[in-house]
Amino acid sequence: MKTALITGASSGIGLELAHIFAAHKTNLVLVARNQTQLQLLAQELEHKYGVQVLVCVKDLSKTNQVNELITELKNTPISYLINNAGFGEFGAFNETPWQKNEDQIAVNVTALTHLTHALLPNMVAQKFGKILNVASVAGFLPGPNMAVYYATKAYVLHFSEAIAYELKNTGVTVTALCPGPTSSAFMERSGMGASKLIKGRTLPTAKSVATYGYAAMQKGKAVAIPGLGNYLMSILPGISPRQLTNTVVGMLQAKPKN
Repeated sequence: MKTALITGASSGIGLELAHIFAAHKTNLVLVARNQTQLQLLAQELEHKYGVQVLVCVKDLSKTNQVNELITELKNTPISYLINNAGFGEFGAFNETPWQKNEDQIAVNVTALTHLTHALLPNMVAQKFGKILNVASVAGFLPGPNMAVYYATKAYVLHFSEAIAYELKNTGVTVTALCPGPTSSAFMERSGMGASKLIKGRTLPTAKSVATYGYAAMQKGKAVAIPGLGNYLMSILPGISPRQLTNTVVGMLQAKPKN
């Protein structure tokens, strides 16, 4: 049986991907900060699907803990790498505590890049591997009131596309999954639910996004954008002046006036 490593596996898209992989008889390494949730999920997946699940409780904003994870996986061949962990902070850049910005970059960019760099050589040697990097439709756009988050997702998108090209004919594929706003704990944690973009909307479920992403990864699709609305947002910068794009996103992400 092959093994999938999933970061941010305790909730949302990561949790749903864990269920999908387990249903396809893939062993799992689940990474997140919440030990209780991870252990409960591991027990559920092992009982329901008969797969082996390794729990790794790590805070990926901490360099030493990313290094620990890589060391612990040294003797565990990983066939699927799911870089799902990530978070955002809603609010003006100058009003956001620096630690929040630094941690976003550490999790969304640095940890993702480090894990990919560490696990990729073995995939290439085996001539098989699939990497799913959870980016966002935000990666195509500037993001007033979430400037750092949008910038990190632009990195994930462009990084994924570049190495996907480099890995042609190696048996390894890289997919950037670019969902729009999704019903998950991310909305609560980021505070984004207060924005005009989200308030009052019925959002796609984490399960539907995970299902779409899994299928796109298996096909080796380089960029996967679920939903027509998200696709239209992704092409907005190419069909309108940059200032207009920035203004539109800024208006959508403004906090409603009381």
